[in-house]
Amino acid sequence: MPSTTTAPVPPSAEIVLSALSAADGAAGFFDQEDRAIYAHPTSVPRANALDALHVMIDYETFDPEQPYADRALFTATAWIPDGAPDYHQVGTVYSTDVRRPFAEEAARCAQAVADWFAQPGRTAGSVLLAALEEYGITPGDGLSVAYGAHSDTYDIPVLLGEAYGRLSVADRDGSLRHLPGAHTGWSVFLHDEHGEPLGDPVYLAGTDCTVDCAEDSAAAAALIADWLTWPASRHCDCYSQERYGRWHDRECNRYAGPRATASAA
Repeated sequence: MPSTTTAPVPPSAEIVLSALSAADGAAGFFDQEDRAIYAHPTSVPRANALDALHVMIDYETFDPEQPYADRALFTATAWIPDGAPDYHQVGTVYSTDVRRPFAEEAARCAQAVADWFAQPGRTAGSVLLAALEEYGITPGDGLSVAYGAHSDTYDIPVLLGEAYGRLSVADRDGSLRHLPGAHTGWSVFLHDEHGEPLGDPVYLAGTDCTVDCAEDSAAAAALIADWLTWPASRHCDCYSQERYGRWHDRECNRYAGPRATASAA
């Protein structure tokens, strides 16, 4: 188990600890042995910090002893005890998407940690469900949750002519249970009544970097709500189903999404 005894703190770690203090609900300390910072809720004493849910903050700079770097890289991971002396990793609370000045990244990371402590059970999937609920779309209202062995999705029934297909929603990594700070963008695929994919994704956000989970969830939920209410054919008849680098072909009746079609009407 990492030591919690007082040890000299590098200037860079001092900046991170100050950022944690400024973020409401978070505290932290520097561990000399692990050369890492451990964050915990302010309601938990430092002596008991590692006996419950806590976050380890790691970072890279040109020189760890320097208080400033133009291209800092932060990672914050949540952990829980798993029988002494072991720990189980819950997930990634924060990961730098674009390298920024050290103090700026420290503040962003610290705020993400404080937000996680405020809602420790919050996942990207729960953020999406809350966004869908704004449109009256809930698990008890036709939304099913299907979990696979290595991935999970939300499957939303949608009327395709006289049969029902589904919209399948997942992160680019095929996950719903990742933490909001590790979100890389939602993808929404349309499937027919036989489960076969129809055309390109109807919604695709992000790249390999993390994106704002709340904003992405709101955008995805708005599009899904359009699909459930717009009285147009949901079939995709384009021939580029394998070319996921762009949207539908212009010949496809799904080239323009519901909002674009409504605006043109």
